[in-house]
Amino acid sequence: MDFNAAEEEEFGFSRNYLLAKETGSSGKKSARKLSDINVVDEQELREASANIEPKHQNDVADLINSYKSLYPKWVFDLRCGFGLLMYGFGSKKSLIEDFASTALAEHSIVVINGYLQSINIKQVIIALAEILWEQLKLNRKVSSRGLPKVQQPFSSRSMDDLLAFLDGPEMDEKDSFICVVVNNIDGPGLRDTETQQYLARLASCSYIRVVASIDHVNAPLLWDKKMVHAQFNWYWYHVPTFAPYKVEGLFLPLILAHGSSKQSAKTALIVLQSLTPNARSVFRILAEYQLSHPDDEGMAIDDLYSISRERFLVSSQDCLYIPLTKEGLEKLLSEIS
Repeated sequence: MDFNAAEEEEFGFSRNYLLAKETGSSGKKSARKLSDINVVDEQELREASANIEPKHQNDVADLINSYKSLYPKWVFDLRCGFGLLMYGFGSKKSLIEDFASTALAEHSIVVINGYLQSINIKQVIIALAEILWEQLKLNRKVSSRGLPKVQQPFSSRSMDDLLAFLDGPEMDEKDSFICVVVNNIDGPGLRDTETQQYLARLASCSYIRVVASIDHVNAPLLWDKKMVHAQFNWYWYHVPTFAPYKVEGLFLPLILAHGSSKQSAKTALIVLQSLTPNARSVFRILAEYQLSHPDDEGMAIDDLYSISRERFLVSSQDCLYIPLTKEGLEKLLSEIS
């Protein structure tokens, strides 16, 4: 290519770029605001999204099926004591559940859905302890000391005792384990530090194996070096499925939809947790009145102040009013109680 022609082409590109910037900056700027967006009802938006015909569905199914060739390798990794961590774009829920139900059919499986808003991790560990105890009684594959004695029900034991039990029994069959499938281990129901520490301790138990998925780019920040290498002992697998997050997305608020009453209650609870005990008691008075007088427009500010002052909760009328829905008040009252 001629050098002069190339130089002329580059000059022309630069000149056109500068002219475009100049023209764009001299024009009128849009007066539209983000608040001008016409949002719709959440249920209407969900119904519309559910009716969208999925594209490349066959390609997604073929891609997920291609990972089945890795199933024997994944089983081998689990038997060697590794935990499997699946990452990559797309929902991995159907993939890891299919792996657990087919390749691990001879093992007991417990599924934890981390995309749910709240999960009782102790109930999960209690269920695992009960499953292991039933296996010990059924197989009788223990050391010569026989079955360990259960002094009290698992439901009344502490977390330390439950984890010690899961790590304690010695069975003759070393390939025997309970598989814990965790969909979205970085989900909102499992994201707090305490829950992650319990999951790490659970993963390090002798007869527990964890198969989990992550979807957030910052998910590894949930763990320290000990948790990653000594407790979870992750074996990372990049398995992008490009499958839609249909189930996981059901529990997240839609951006272009009006806020629902549940979201209002959640917002109110966040505010409540930041208040002093006296301020929470004031909200309790307001919630009890509103729920006992559903037809009233609200509690008079003078009455609220009078009752609050009689109980030595406030000394002024400042900040005694907050608009809440009936559902929000019911949730608020249950949290205060």
